[in-house]
Amino acid sequence: MNNIGKTILVAVISAIVSVSMYRWLEEPQQVIIRETVPAVYTKKVETEPTIQSNQVPSTSSQRSSLSSTPTNFIKSAETVTPAVVNIKAVDNRTLGFWRGGAYSSSTGSGVIISPDGYIVTNNHVIEDGNEYEITFNDKREYKAKLIGIDASTDLALLKVEAEDLPYVNFGNSDLLSVGEWVMAVGNPFNLESTVTAGIVSAKGRSINILEDQYSIESFIQTDAAVNPGNSGGALVNTKGELVGINTAIITQSGRYEGYSFAVPANLVQKVIFDLKDYGVVQRGMLGVGIDPITDALAKELDLDSVEGVYIKSIEVGGAAADAGLKTGDVIISLNGNETNTMPELQEQVARLRPGNVVEVEYIRKGRRNTKNVTLKNKLNSTEVITENIEDTQLLEELGFELREMKREERDRLNVNGVIVKSVYRGGKIERTNMDPGFIITKVNEVNVKDIESVIYQIKNAEDKVMLEGIYENYPGEYYYAFAI
Repeated sequence: MNNIGKTILVAVISAIVSVSMYRWLEEPQQVIIRETVPAVYTKKVETEPTIQSNQVPSTSSQRSSLSSTPTNFIKSAETVTPAVVNIKAVDNRTLGFWRGGAYSSSTGSGVIISPDGYIVTNNHVIEDGNEYEITFNDKREYKAKLIGIDASTDLALLKVEAEDLPYVNFGNSDLLSVGEWVMAVGNPFNLESTVTAGIVSAKGRSINILEDQYSIESFIQTDAAVNPGNSGGALVNTKGELVGINTAIITQSGRYEGYSFAVPANLVQKVIFDLKDYGVVQRGMLGVGIDPITDALAKELDLDSVEGVYIKSIEVGGAAADAGLKTGDVIISLNGNETNTMPELQEQVARLRPGNVVEVEYIRKGRRNTKNVTLKNKLNSTEVITENIEDTQLLEELGFELREMKREERDRLNVNGVIVKSVYRGGKIERTNMDPGFIITKVNEVNVKDIESVIYQIKNAEDKVMLEGIYENYPGEYYYAFAI
């Protein structure tokens, strides 16, 4: 009996040592994910909404107090929950291995921001769909029209045809304090009308999740539980005011682990007003390349503190160049608001439009200076940019959807081009037998690196278009031709 006991004891100790060594040697993997529910499949829905144009409400009801009270969310939950909806984005166009009448879809959350049916959500919730099904808290169902998207902030604006809807008032996200209570409202794992609470853990966070070349990341970080399906949902204060749109989490397991991130409400308002009024965001730009201030750089520049944003390059013909800013300057405030970090500067500039004049305070050779800078758009003008409906219609008529290559894709494949995101049924592109994922590198033997250059070459072709390119997972070059 003693021998048996000793044998069992040795086995238990060995097991404990083995598990401990495994955990010590195995490093956990950290990933950043945006929280849509994984794709499911559904049948095509034929109904189309009737579209009207209505006004997004003003922000006159913003609070002015530093911190909202009380510390419970009973009243705000009653107010906000009816205004948070479930969104299903259905793609009934895409050709792929699903060719039997079933279509891919994904789901997330959205927030009603006006009584006449405007809904804000994340771009990544709806980007893979062309029909949008909205389910309200009271089980009513609507079809929504996409008003516009902004990949640089991961936001999108939808519209349903309804009146007298419950909606959420905007709060002032600038007045949020670290440690302040907030509540997340959404549909995690398709569990409708779920609320979770936490505090503001940090502000102005950048987690390098957005791939757009003009991306703006200045997230509100909270420890309110956010899971798949919460994306596009509301982050509110204890007064029930919208202070952010829940967007992403950092996790080692693929599920919530204490870190969630939301787009600040003040930035959300600017983006959705532009989408409503113009169809695209009017982004004011300084025309500079920037870097954070490090301790070593602060010492090199003889700065008093490790704060500010370093100008590493100046765009010729840009706003900063016109105003006399130079490489090596350190921007410390914009319109009197401190810019201690890159996200703070980017967020403040992103709230402005081309033509807006801003007062930039900066340090040059140890001295503080100010300049008035007139912001420009990405074309280095102060004109309003409107959505080019003709270009959009051209791609739809040809039967495919394009997207820009991400930086990581360009570096990995060592190629410039444009990726075919979707191929539609019944179009010219389908008849060429092209598959989604094709990377267009040339149009009629001319190198292309963005969607605009692809469209330009197609529009200027005489009678025939030859698309040349590659597939990431297949060797060699491929060619697809069609007549104009």
